[in-house]
Amino acid sequence: MPEMKVLVACETSGTVRDAFDWAGHDAWSCDLLPADTPTNKHLQGDVREVIGWDDWDMLVVAHPPCTRLCNSGARWLKKPPANRTLEELWDELDDGAALFREMMDADVPLICVENPVMHHHAKKRIWPGDDWEKMSADDGTFVRTTVQPWQFAESKDAEDYQKKRTCLWLKGLPPLVPTNDFDGKDARDDCHKEPPSEMRWKNRSKFHVGLAQAMADQWGGLFQQQMAA
Repeated sequence: MPEMKVLVACETSGTVRDAFDWAGHDAWSCDLLPADTPTNKHLQGDVREVIGWDDWDMLVVAHPPCTRLCNSGARWLKKPPANRTLEELWDELDDGAALFREMMDADVPLICVENPVMHHHAKKRIWPGDDWEKMSADDGTFVRTTVQPWQFAESKDAEDYQKKRTCLWLKGLPPLVPTNDFDGKDARDDCHKEPPSEMRWKNRSKFHVGLAQAMADQWGGLFQQQMAA
């Protein structure tokens, strides 16, 4: 079967990379930090440079810096936490928005950029002058979809039967189809109850296995069908 060359950016866990790898694709993760576990399929470096190292079929930006872009972090743009300044936080917002836009504009046929729900300051920086609500794939831009981890959990006892509304910005890819018929009303809310710690940022950005598997199965399967046609 035809295989894709997949670059999973902003990932150290290997969750998304391994899902595509197990589905028979040539998948690599990339991050400024080393991989969480030893592997020869992780490229440590700036994704903006790594994109130019090969002809990638798909770019999945799994965990882009989102602390300054998402609604949950908007309050810090008015009153910074201890030992931080407003100037630093707004600079981080600018940097995060610039990276997000660069990933969206990457010269890769199939793109998925993951991010929590954004506040209006982030949207204005990513799409200055554009009506982001009306973006569609008809003109080569993105389709914005929303998913929840619980929609892709194998059971209600699974670790990823969780609530965490996540936006996927898709180019050349169809929206994911939920893999179960749960309604999510009793899904857990661990992400939003994560206590303060040095690892809080990493725990909150965790990518769930069921969602990663759905990406590999549905998008990888679609690619293989198209190539075999």
